Amino acid sequence: MKIDFSGKVALVTGGGRGIGRAICQEFAMTGARVVCVDINQELGEETISLVKKQGAEGKFIRADVTDATDVESYVNQTVARFGRIDAFSNNAGWQGAVESIIEYPEDVFDKVMSINVKGVFLGLKYVLPQMIQQQSGAVVNTASRAGLVGAPEYSGYIASKHAVIGLTKTAALEVARQGVRVNAVCPGSVDTELLRNLKHSSAENVETFLSERANLVPDGRLGKASEVARQVIYLASDFSSHVTGQSLAIDGGALAM
Repeated sequence: MKIDFSGKVALVTGGGRGIGRAICQEFAMTGARVVCVDINQELGEETISLVKKQGAEGKFIRADVTDATDVESYVNQTVARFGRIDAFSNNAGWQGAVESIIEYPEDVFDKVMSINVKGVFLGLKYVLPQMIQQQSGAVVNTASRAGLVGAPEYSGYIASKHAVIGLTKTAALEVARQGVRVNAVCPGSVDTELLRNLKHSSAENVETFLSERANLVPDGRLGKASEVARQVIYLASDFSSHVTGQSLAIDGGALAM
């Protein structure tokens, strides 16, 4: 059986690169009409160009997910163009600093929480009313394995992703009787620009750093953005019609350790 989003509308935040771009492309492959939201216009338009090359209809909207006016606008623009929102990948996020709590800059902590938590909250706040009106829809928030564990020197990111999981559970319970489902994906180490830009600890170069990270994963490799994207598609589809309030780890077995 094949997942088919033909005629449906998928809205993806943080769609300009990495996992977000992969999600846009996977939705396009299922026949969805794709709306890519990103603060970087050039990258967002590149994503929509890729979507259209796959034969899907697409629209880019530049927006800051921490700004309520921008969030309300991207929702309104999507509905004005396509009439509905069937799937919402609430994906935009930022890593922040890699420092101990004592050394962690307060302004960086605030920015991480604003993008990763407020951005998800605002997305839910403005998308859910449309889905409730439709009496259908699926939201998939991008959390992280970091939302399920602790880790030294990642206090901002860890705190923000724990919050995303809390918002996921709360939203799921609030709309469960209204035909709307809310879940989260929790990627582990995925080979994206975000991971490559991290402080590389004692590693001599990026490739050594990535190799070290891969060795920590039970299946011996880093995840791919497409592997995360496919699970977003699953959670947004009717194949998961009785699944809500859940956080799906995509980490090569790391949480089993």
